[in-house]
Amino acid sequence: MSLEDRAKATAKNVEGKAQEALGNISGDPEDKAEGKGKQAESEIRHTGEDLKDKVKEALD
Repeated sequence: MSLEDRAKATAKNVEGKAQEALGNISGDPEDKAEGKGKQAESEIRHTGEDLKDKVKEALD
């Protein structure tokens, strides 16, 4: 996984956690849901990049 892609996915995860926390504090279920969605997107990006790494290792 490239360092840049990993950093972007991690930043998306942090952003999602902050938005979810804001939703919890403010009582806004939409912010909470969007925050959880960003965290899920981050996890998918990490998984995709991990798969790319494994394929590359297998081919090398």
